[in-house]
Amino acid sequence: MIRSELIQKIAEENPHLFQRDVERIVATVFDEIISAMSRGERVELRGFGAFSVKQRQSRQGRNPRTGETVQVDEKHVPFFKTGKLLRDRLNGLDQSDE
Repeated sequence: MIRSELIQKIAEENPHLFQRDVERIVATVFDEIISAMSRGERVELRGFGAFSVKQRQSRQGRNPRTGETVQVDEKHVPFFKTGKLLRDRLNGLDQSDE
């Protein structure tokens, strides 16, 4: 699912909202997640998962074409860990089974 499909789905399920309002809501949610992560904060959406930032240390890498050794700088990368509800639904488990 892409962003436009998400917006369309939410708009269809909430006919009392205008499409432009749904677009603004979705954009705001994503912007807030991005802003929090850029500050190094963890974002948890209960039942769905948690977004966090992991730091990768600098290291020696290798250019695959030439085999030359290159320095790879330290960097921060996004990390997502699924929540229990999402994992259970993906594996066909129903919450009522517990």
